[in-house]
Amino acid sequence: MIKVWLTIVLLLPFLAGFGQLTIRVTSVPSNTSPEAEIYIAGTMNNWNPGSPAYKLEKDSTGVYLITFTPSAGNVKFKFTRGTWESVEGTAQGTFITDRVISYNGAAKTVDLTIAGWEGSGNSNPSTASPQVSILTDTFYIPQLNRKRKIWLYLPKDYSTSSHSYPVLYMHDGQNLFDKKTSFSGEWKIDESLDSMFLKGDFGSIVVGIDNGGSNRLNEYSPWINPQYGGGQGDEYIDFIVQTLKPYIDDKFRTLQDKDNTAIFGSSMGGLISMYAGIQYPEVFGRVGAFSSSYWFSGESYKQVSDTGVKGTSYFYLLAGEQEGGQQTGDMDKMYQTLLLAGASTDQLSKTAHADGKHSEWYWAREFPKAYKWLFEKKTSGLSENEKPKIGVYFDGSLVVIKGDQSLSGKAVMLFDTMGKRIYRDVLGQDMSIDISCLSLAPGVYIFRLGDQNVKLFLYH
Repeated sequence: MIKVWLTIVLLLPFLAGFGQLTIRVTSVPSNTSPEAEIYIAGTMNNWNPGSPAYKLEKDSTGVYLITFTPSAGNVKFKFTRGTWESVEGTAQGTFITDRVISYNGAAKTVDLTIAGWEGSGNSNPSTASPQVSILTDTFYIPQLNRKRKIWLYLPKDYSTSSHSYPVLYMHDGQNLFDKKTSFSGEWKIDESLDSMFLKGDFGSIVVGIDNGGSNRLNEYSPWINPQYGGGQGDEYIDFIVQTLKPYIDDKFRTLQDKDNTAIFGSSMGGLISMYAGIQYPEVFGRVGAFSSSYWFSGESYKQVSDTGVKGTSYFYLLAGEQEGGQQTGDMDKMYQTLLLAGASTDQLSKTAHADGKHSEWYWAREFPKAYKWLFEKKTSGLSENEKPKIGVYFDGSLVVIKGDQSLSGKAVMLFDTMGKRIYRDVLGQDMSIDISCLSLAPGVYIFRLGDQNVKLFLYH
C-alpha cells in the first residue's frame, strides 16, 4: 500500500502539468479598450471567435492569458475581440496569416504580442467588385431574434437587362467577397462570377449571410455537439427559407424554382448546406458542400439515410487531403450515404485534391468548377421523351419558338459555330426574341432554350 501511494504522489507533478498549454499576451495595441475582451479562436475550438471557454483572463499586470488542453500537433489560431470583424492584424490593420504553435502534449508556456487589429489602419482597402453591396447590416432573423449583415452580388448586366437570375445563398458572408472583412482570406466569389460572365455565363445573384460570431457553431448545426454547441440550425435554415428568400424574390429579379436556387458553404457551412438540401429539396436543388464538418454530428449521415434524396437534387462535395482530421474520409462516407439514400451518380460530384487545405484560397480556387457543374445540371423532372419539344426558326429580326407555353421564362442563348455566346435573354410570353440589335452573317447558329439545343440556319 505504501508503494502504491508513493507512486501516485510521485506522479502528481507530472499529471498536473501534462496537456497544459498556456498562452500569455504581454502586449496589445494602444487603441485596445481597457475593457476589451480578448478571445482565442483556432483548430482547438473550430475557429469560434467568441467562445466563452476560450476567453483570455487579464491579470493585475495587464497580461492576458489562457490555459487549455489541445491535441498534440500544430495548433493554429488567431486572437479576436469576440468576432471576426475584430480579429487581430498587423500594426497597420491589415491581414495576417494564422499563428501556429507546435505542441507535443507536454506543459508549455508561450508569450506573444498582438500588433494590431484588422481595419484599424488605412492600408487594407476593400477588394469587393462594384457588383457587391451590403443589403443591410441589420436584417432581422425572427426565428432567432437576432440581426445580421447581408451581402448582395448582382450580375454585371443586372441594371441594364430585364433578365431573371439563379440565386446562391452562401454562409460566412464576410469571407465571400472582400479581403477587408475576411479573417482568413476571401472566396473571390465576385471576381469568379465577373470572369465567368465575360466568358458567356448567364450570371447569378449571390446572397451572402454573415455568420453569427459566437453563435456560428450553434446556427450551423441542427444537432448539438456536447463540446462545441449547435442546435439552432433548423431556425437558421427556416430563416433563409421563410424570411430571407421570400424577401430576395420580392425585391430582385430571381428565378425562384429549386433548379435555380443553390445553397453553398464550407466547413460548418458545408454541414448546414447539406442539411438544408436534404431537408428542403423543393427549395434548394443545388448544394455546394466544401470541406464539410460532418464530424460535428453523426446525425448528418442519419438525416440523409432517413429522409432520402430526391431525384431533382444535385450535390457537389469537395475536400482536401491537407485539411487534417478525416475530411476526405468523411466526404467519401457522405457520398456513399447519398447513393444508398437514392441519389444517382449523375446527381453527385466528389472531388479531393492532394494540395487542398481547410482554407479560403482552396475554396476560392475550386468554386468556379462547382458553380459550373451545379448549374449545368438540368432537372426538369421529365424524361427526354416527355420534355416539351420545340421548333425554332428565323423570321426577319425575330427568332420564333414553337412549343409549349410553359417554356416562357426560361433562359435563351444564341451561339456561333465556335461556341461563342452572342445573345442571351429570357423567353417572354410571346415566345419570340428580337435580335434586331445583332448583325448576323448568313450561316449556322446554335439556339439554346433551357437544356435543349437547336441548330439554326440563317439565309439572306
